[in-house]
Amino acid sequence: MNQERLMQVLLAPQISEKATYVADKNEQVVFRVATDATKPEIKAAVELLFKVQVESVQVCNVKGKVKRFRGAAGRRKSWKKAFVSLKPGQEINFVEGGNA
Repeated sequence: MNQERLMQVLLAPQISEKATYVADKNEQVVFRVATDATKPEIKAAVELLFKVQVESVQVCNVKGKVKRFRGAAGRRKSWKKAFVSLKPGQEINFVEGGNA
């Protein structure tokens, strides 16, 4: 897999109440990923960017919500979410460098 592709696979960390709960309980991290990303690509991208060892990857397609605007129905984009399990002892800290 080429490095340019791996840099475009991960879009953003998914920070939510559920993601925080999953991170604490199962040692998993949740990411928004490209809709055409595969599990091996996601694993390689996380290992490349964060210098951690990945145990497994689970993916979930999230359907876009139906919204109304001026009486016309529209739809938000669908997107893909990845639950990345890290090997024991591994950790990704997103709040490094923050001044609090």
